[in-house]
Amino acid sequence: MTLNPNFQALKASYLFADIGKKVREYQAANPGADVIRLGIGDVTRPLPRASIEAMHKAVDDMARAETFVGYPTDAGIHFLEDAVIADYALRGVALAQDEIFLSDGAKSDTGNIGDIFGTDNVVAVCDPVYPVYVDTNVMAGRKIILLPCNAENDFAPPLPGEHADIVYLCSPNNPTGTAMDAAQLKAWVDWANAHGSVLLYDGAYEAFITEGLPRSIFEIPGARTCAIEFRSFSKTAGFTGVRCAYTVVPKELQCGGVSVNALWGRRQATKFNGVSYITQRGAEATFTPEGRAQVRANIAYYLNNAGTIRAGLQSLGFRVWGGVNSPYVWFAAKHGMGSWELFDLLLNEVQVVGTPGSGFGPAGKGYFRLTGFGTAERTAEAVERIRGRLG
Repeated sequence: MTLNPNFQALKASYLFADIGKKVREYQAANPGADVIRLGIGDVTRPLPRASIEAMHKAVDDMARAETFVGYPTDAGIHFLEDAVIADYALRGVALAQDEIFLSDGAKSDTGNIGDIFGTDNVVAVCDPVYPVYVDTNVMAGRKIILLPCNAENDFAPPLPGEHADIVYLCSPNNPTGTAMDAAQLKAWVDWANAHGSVLLYDGAYEAFITEGLPRSIFEIPGARTCAIEFRSFSKTAGFTGVRCAYTVVPKELQCGGVSVNALWGRRQATKFNGVSYITQRGAEATFTPEGRAQVRANIAYYLNNAGTIRAGLQSLGFRVWGGVNSPYVWFAAKHGMGSWELFDLLLNEVQVVGTPGSGFGPAGKGYFRLTGFGTAERTAEAVERIRGRLG
């Protein structure tokens, strides 16, 4: 019996597991400490009322033989895909039902999508980057090149200076909170089509865009022949504990004359049994007029928190990115302080938890991420605690 040797190339633990361990150890040593967590990107607002009501009704459906639903993949119903199609149509994007693949999360899909691509492909990722993009490709043994995103390029990913078969893009970005405009996305689409490369576009935070930027890469001409898009209900509608997402794979996208859409469909049919009926009904409800209004209210709440963090840090003289089209606020530490050094200072001295930028890659060294997903009251308190120590 042998193990996959690529797993030994991974870091010993996942970034957020390291953070959790440090916080648990601190709280064990300081049981009375009042810790404010603005590190992990988990939501705090309840699900939209429209989703709750739809899910209650779906539970009742499952209690009656005439409305019972078994395996989602065999149900022959596509109400959620139809809602997604209608939503994309509002942005001028036309999709077909069989181009939409429901799943339990964008994290799962961005990691699993590699199953259909050869391990000899070269993968490019932004640096700093969401760790899943890197770790899942390390597991597969692929060569990874980094696209340095920094203050000089305003954390916008540069086109690769060497060949890359697959490129992960995330806009609005996690962790930096920056978002690409139409011209930047068009440059990527043109580059991918010219080089026969595939763009894996993570749009999990598209609902947070406030400045009229593209919300889908498929708003860009030419994207259907080079891009796959991942969407999630986790941060948009608070489904982090419910789990629902979808991936869009256009039929025009081919590799070596083979349909990528068909391969992903085959992979999912083999390894995934679909999203539960109850969850799908809850997700569908977010596209109703009531659901949209409730989602917008939650998004506005989190963006207000991000704005509070952004303004507070700027008033202290920090260089800040994000917090406008994103719930994430990214800032540069002062006086040459390291990311983990700042993490320890904030945890031990003011009991505020964030995420060290270096955990997202080499280019994150000296940076730090805070999230707007707390409550308004605790977010404001965290900013004041930071002001009292770093002001």
